[in-house]
Amino acid sequence: MAESIAARIAKLERMTTSELRQEWRKVIGGVPTSFNRRFLYKRVAWAVQAKEYGGLSARAQARLEELLPYAEQWMPMGRRGLADPPPATATVSPTPGTVLTRTYKGRTVAVLVRDDGRFEWDGEIFESLTAVAKAVTGSHWNGNLFFGLRPARRRA
Repeated sequence: MAESIAARIAKLERMTTSELRQEWRKVIGGVPTSFNRRFLYKRVAWAVQAKEYGGLSARAQARLEELLPYAEQWMPMGRRGLADPPPATATVSPTPGTVLTRTYKGRTVAVLVRDDGRFEWDGEIFESLTAVAKAVTGSHWNGNLFFGLRPARRRA
């Protein structure tokens, strides 16, 4: 039995990210949120072994519960870091017909929000404000941040 588990884990090691994501669905269930190949490999390999040999012992589980309050002291997010991440907030697009303006390097940039949800600047149509910001600056910017629709995050 141990040999078949070892062979299965060796097979996981050779899988692509896509294959590991499929294996995750079979072994763990649900849709994996990560696309990091190494993370997927480790989690699936652990799950394969846990199903075969059993998960953590009751003693190990009890010890984790005992240590958790101490871990919370040094965890940046405390117990919240263990929970599922909050759902992503939907980006609210400005109302069609709105003209967004921003002064950049002494030049006023005016972008029209079109009825179809796209954006018009300098006679060109863009799919997103980020694309407009990149065309204006020549480098990647978050469009909502560039046009002041979202405040910049403050660093602590």
